[in-house]
Amino acid sequence: MTAKTKTKTAASPGTGADGDRDLLAPLRDVRFVPREELKANDYNPNRVNEENLRLLTQSILSNGWTLPIVVRPDFTIIDGFHRWTVSGREPLLTRLGGLVPVVVVHHADRAGDVFGTITHNRARGVHLLEPMKRIVRDLLDEGKSIEEIGRETGMRAEEVFRLAGFSREDFLARMTAGADGYSRAQHIFRRG
Repeated sequence: MTAKTKTKTAASPGTGADGDRDLLAPLRDVRFVPREELKANDYNPNRVNEENLRLLTQSILSNGWTLPIVVRPDFTIIDGFHRWTVSGREPLLTRLGGLVPVVVVHHADRAGDVFGTITHNRARGVHLLEPMKRIVRDLLDEGKSIEEIGRETGMRAEEVFRLAGFSREDFLARMTAGADGYSRAQHIFRRG
């Protein structure tokens, strides 16, 4: 039995019919670079215990390296910090020859990098509370809206509210900024 492949003629694989962003573009340029050229970011809230790092090492030994490390153009890691970490330990360091696969992504700003890290992590597991609080406050300080933070990280507005440490009044003010009048729910809240 032979596998058949579908060929798209209107647009390359990964793009929409209207030519929007090529979702496969990062994978078209997988690079193998010396692991020492990469550096950790300063905001990742994800932590993995030593037992899970051993499990990750075993997974790479058993399955091969299946996911490239996602980096910014300056080789700061957006996703893949733990894969990068174990690549510096034996037996992987020798087996990989000190090289790791990376894909470079370009975001418009630092917030895009942070959003990338969080969405990769949230899709796989949980985050630690205190680093997430700091990240949400930093994003708000950078002028990102509650709506944007929620949309880009998969959080509900209430999660952003709790992590930001807002008072109810601050939260309502931010959520209704630019709105004409009050919603019934807010009106009831203000009366009660």
